[in-house]
Amino acid sequence: MADSLALSVVAAYASYARRRLLHKTRQVAATQEQFLLRLLRAHDSTELGQTFGLSTVNTVDEFRCQVPIKPYSFYAPYTERIAQGEANVLTPDPVNYINLTSGSTGNKKQVPVTRRFQRSLRRADLASIGCAIAALNQRDRPFGKALLTNCAKHQGRTEAGIAYGPVSVGSIRQGKRLVDQVFTLPFDALEIGDTDSRHYVCLLYALRNPHLRGWVANFPMLILRTCGYLEQYGDALVKDLAEGTLAPWLDLEPAIRQRLEQRWTAAPERAAQLQAILRREGRLKPKTAWQLSYITTARGGTSEFYLQRFADYFGDVPVFGGVYGTAEATFSVCPDFDYDGGILALESGFFEFVPQHQWQEEQPQTLLPTELTVGDRYRVLVTSYSGFYRYDIGDVVEVVGYHEQAPLIVFRHRQGGLLSATTEKTTEFHVTQVMQRLQAEFGIGLDDFCVTLSADEFPARYLVNIELAAGYYLGQPQAFLQRFEYWLTQVNNPYGTVRQSQVPPPRLRVLAPQSFAQVRQRQIDRGMFDSQLKIPHISEDRQFLAGLPVQLEVALQASANSEPSAAR
Repeated sequence: MADSLALSVVAAYASYARRRLLHKTRQVAATQEQFLLRLLRAHDSTELGQTFGLSTVNTVDEFRCQVPIKPYSFYAPYTERIAQGEANVLTPDPVNYINLTSGSTGNKKQVPVTRRFQRSLRRADLASIGCAIAALNQRDRPFGKALLTNCAKHQGRTEAGIAYGPVSVGSIRQGKRLVDQVFTLPFDALEIGDTDSRHYVCLLYALRNPHLRGWVANFPMLILRTCGYLEQYGDALVKDLAEGTLAPWLDLEPAIRQRLEQRWTAAPERAAQLQAILRREGRLKPKTAWQLSYITTARGGTSEFYLQRFADYFGDVPVFGGVYGTAEATFSVCPDFDYDGGILALESGFFEFVPQHQWQEEQPQTLLPTELTVGDRYRVLVTSYSGFYRYDIGDVVEVVGYHEQAPLIVFRHRQGGLLSATTEKTTEFHVTQVMQRLQAEFGIGLDDFCVTLSADEFPARYLVNIELAAGYYLGQPQAFLQRFEYWLTQVNNPYGTVRQSQVPPPRLRVLAPQSFAQVRQRQIDRGMFDSQLKIPHISEDRQFLAGLPVQLEVALQASANSEPSAAR
C-alpha cells in the first residue's frame, strides 16, 4: 500500500512535468530566451559573469555576440579553484558536488553542481518518467518499481570538502527520496563499493519482488553485464533468498552489512518459484524471473549494437531512452519507447547548434533550435546553471524530426572521435551500423568489438577486433571480413575512396573469450567509473588492445570494393 501511494505521487509529479515540457514545445523560442535571461541575471555578479559582462546582455542575439564559444580547457582553471573552495567563481550558489566525466574520451572534467543546477536537470528527469508512464498506459503495461545497480558512493572529497564523483552518484544522492520510491532496494545497497557485491545485493532485492516492473541502467552494456551476474550467481541468490542470509563472500563494509542484515528476511515461497525456474531452464533470465514492463537505458550512439542482444534476456520488453545527458548538461527527453530521438530539454539548458560547414571555425556561426534541418548533424553548445556558457561539449547530434517547434535529436558520436588511416573519418556510428548488419547476416552474436589501426604501416590498415558471444562460432571469417569491407564502404563513402588507392585491406582478429572484460577492467584500474564505463568501438590508440590473445587472424583476399554474397 505504501509503495503504491508513493508511486502514485511520483506519477503525478512526472505527468505534470511531461505536460509542462510538451506545452513548452509550442513556444520554443520564448522558453529558451526566458531560461537564458533568468540564468544570466542569476549569474551576472559571478567572476566569470563580470568578465563576460552578463549584466549588459538583454537578448539572445546580444548573448551570442558578446559571449565567446569555449571548450572545457577554458573552464578548467575556474573549476579547479571551485574544487579548492573559492566561491562565486562560476556560480553564485554554493557548490555541493562536483560531477566528474567518465574520462573515456580524454581527461576527466570537473563540473560544479548546485541545487539550482540540479533542479533544472530534474525537470527533464521527471518529464522523462512522465513520458514513460504515458507510453506504458498506451500499451496497457503497469508502471512499478525498478532495478538499479549504480554505485551511489562518493568517490572522494576535494581539499575544500566538496564531494565529487560520477554524475549518477550526485544525482542519486540528491534525489534519494525519489530513489526510495521508484526502486526496489534499500539505498544502502547502492553504497556498496565492490562492483560484484553491489550487483549481487541489488539482484537479491529485485528477485524478492515478483512484481518488479522495470530495469534502469546508464548503458545497455551494463544491463547485459548484470544479466551475466544473474546467470552466474543464480543458485547462490536463490539460497540467500530462501534462508534469509547474505553470502559471506560479499565484500561489504561492516556497517552496511549490519544495516542490510537487520532488514533482510527469508522469502521461501519466492525462492521456491525461482528454484523451479532454475531446474527447468538451467539459469535465471529477466524474462523468466519477472514480468517486466519496461527497460530504461541510453539509446542512440552505439547502443543499438548491445540492444540487439536484449531479446534473448528480455523478450519483447520495450526499451525507453530516458534522457540524453552528460556530466555537463541534460540535452533531451525521450518521448516514447523503442525510439532513439529525444525532445530538446528546453528548461535544462540554453542550446545552440553548429552546422557542419562551420565545424572548423574558431567562433562558428550557430543556429537556434527552431532553425535546424531534419537529417542534418550539428555540434551542440549548451549554457547551463553549472556556470558554463556556450560550452562546446563536442557531441554531434542528428535532428530526426520535430515535436511541435522542438527538435528531436539523437546522439551520434563525439566530435574528434574518428578513425582515419588518411582522411576518411570513420565514426563509431559507422562501424556500429556495419556490425549490426554483420551479426544479422552471419547469425552470430558479438560480446563486443573495437576497430583499431595497425601500428607498423602508413597508411595504416583497419584491424577489426571482435569477441564472439558465448555459444557462437564464426564459420566464414573471410566472408565476414569481405562484408565488413562492403558495408563500411556503403555507410562511409570516403572509406571506399581511400581504399581504392591508399589504405591497405583490413584484417579480422577474433579475440579470446573475456578479452573485453579485461579491457573494461583496465579502464576501471585507470580510474574510470564502473557505472559509466563504455567500450569505444573505434580507437586510434594503437596499443588499446595490446596483450590480448588473438585466436584467429584473417586477411582480406577478395578485391576491396566488390559486393561478395552475404552468408546464407
